Amino acid sequence: MPEGDTLYRIANRLRPVLAGKTIFAAQANPPRTGAMIDAESLIGKRVALVEATGKHLLITFEDRQVLHSHLGMTGSWHIYAPGQPWRKPSRRAGVALATDTHVTVNFSPKLLELVSDKTMQRNSYLRRLGPDMMLAETEVADVLPRMRKFAQLPIGEAVMNQTLVAGIGNIYKSESLFLAHINPWKRVGHLDDETLLDYLQLTKKLMRRNRHGGERTTRFAPDGPRLWVYERAGERCLVCGEFIQIRRQGEQGRTTFWCPECQEAEPATMSKNLTRYGRSGS
Repeated sequence: MPEGDTLYRIANRLRPVLAGKTIFAAQANPPRTGAMIDAESLIGKRVALVEATGKHLLITFEDRQVLHSHLGMTGSWHIYAPGQPWRKPSRRAGVALATDTHVTVNFSPKLLELVSDKTMQRNSYLRRLGPDMMLAETEVADVLPRMRKFAQLPIGEAVMNQTLVAGIGNIYKSESLFLAHINPWKRVGHLDDETLLDYLQLTKKLMRRNRHGGERTTRFAPDGPRLWVYERAGERCLVCGEFIQIRRQGEQGRTTFWCPECQEAEPATMSKNLTRYGRSGS
């Protein structure tokens, strides 16, 4: 699933080709979620703002209508020159917007809707989003009281809850917890304020360091993998040599990668049925 830094980069790519531009052609297909978009109503409208909020992209028009998209697991935004062939089938396009210089297409969105800015302001989910880790002005200390309300939740689940902190996805969860030497199943209530604040600051730094594009990187070394643990199950830890493990976590069963040596488990927090790789007889 695209993470906060991905949406930040998408907004930065779309902004120069949409902001201040007038839509002269538009088309839409029925969305998976939300009402059918009246694409023709966008023709002649001028784009005022393109911004990311957590994992959501908001395109605001001068008449205060807002095109709200969430990419989910497989969604994407593409930019084409007029007449350039699309890299994906048109049937997968949720919406396509054409200006005099570019065509922008949202493929396979999880959510796509066109609403007024007042409706967006009343959106209960967006109003509940936690501080956005991609924003320079975000104070990680503002996340702490939200975290403390979920003391019994494993930290690997808590940081994926977008109402506590916005933008962290599966990759940053695994990578930042590894770098902070925190076991993903350690409960929030077992971490002191200093540890949590240091962890959140580290995560924000990693995400913002990746905001300019290119391949997502958390291991800034001239050789070897770009990531420390994510999708490296069964391989040796680059720090201690232990085998990287994988296990599904939380109600949605999101995959978590970690090193059992660098991120030592608390005896009571680990399940007996965890999956281990690289060990004979396991």
